[in-house]
Amino acid sequence: MPSKPTVLLTGAAGYVASQLLVEFRDRYDLRLVDVSDRDRNGDLVEGVIVADLADPDRSLYSELFDSVDAVIHLGYQSPARITGGDVPPIERFGIEFSNVQMANNIYRSAYDAGVKRVVMASSNHAADWYEHALVHDRHIELVSPAMVPVSDNFYGWAKASYELLGYPYASGVFGRKLAVVQIRIGAPRDVSGSRYEGQSTGRESGGPGLQEFKRDLGAYLSERDLRQLVRKSIDTPDIETEHGIPWLVVYGISGNTRAFWSLESARRVLGYEPEDDSEVKYADDIHRLLTSRDASIGGGRVGG
Repeated sequence: MPSKPTVLLTGAAGYVASQLLVEFRDRYDLRLVDVSDRDRNGDLVEGVIVADLADPDRSLYSELFDSVDAVIHLGYQSPARITGGDVPPIERFGIEFSNVQMANNIYRSAYDAGVKRVVMASSNHAADWYEHALVHDRHIELVSPAMVPVSDNFYGWAKASYELLGYPYASGVFGRKLAVVQIRIGAPRDVSGSRYEGQSTGRESGGPGLQEFKRDLGAYLSERDLRQLVRKSIDTPDIETEHGIPWLVVYGISGNTRAFWSLESARRVLGYEPEDDSEVKYADDIHRLLTSRDASIGGGRVGG
């Protein structure tokens, strides 16, 4: 019986990891790492090794990468964790820069240890300027991974930096090619209409109003689709571009009717076939809040 691939999973006590662990514990020989072995509820996550991968001294954790086939990097230092409170957007560069440094620590440690592939948790925010400035005002219909990643905030800038930072490692310029998959994760959570009902309908309020409900219907990523996409990001043998570079950016959403991000690269290269659609899962909420005679907001994909 062939041995299971060994997969190092960072951020293993986090929310996204919790959606992967049940299936992935059976599928892979997992090596779990996080800065804490407790989840957001304070419960122990079995098997987590406590380590700070943001530390620039990679010798402190380099052995964690030994004999690993693939790395899934979900680790993230939030402003609240570092500062203990909210930080104004313009002051977040230093915090996000530390996350870029951690991403490089992951790439370099994986490269040095002979790891074959890194699956990096990027975010839809890597290119969220298009959404904020163009999609919601219906100037464009779809954002593609092929578009230049531009963001209007430091969080998105950092995620775009993860993506571009992976390219030199994938290119082979350092001596070998480290395959890199970047998943621009959408909304991997419940987006039931009750979360938005009764709130302001305007996005300018900053609250989770009905406009945000429409947006999140397009961004929704179900648990089983998340697991499939990450699994295929690890297991797909060949992800090379037409230029021979094993570097890929995909959007992480379900097959949503209201999607405004393209799944073309995920479908074509990884063979991703999402099983869920928010339009079906939340059909009753959509009818009640968006398309019924009594609805207070238009039923289109975004905006309006």
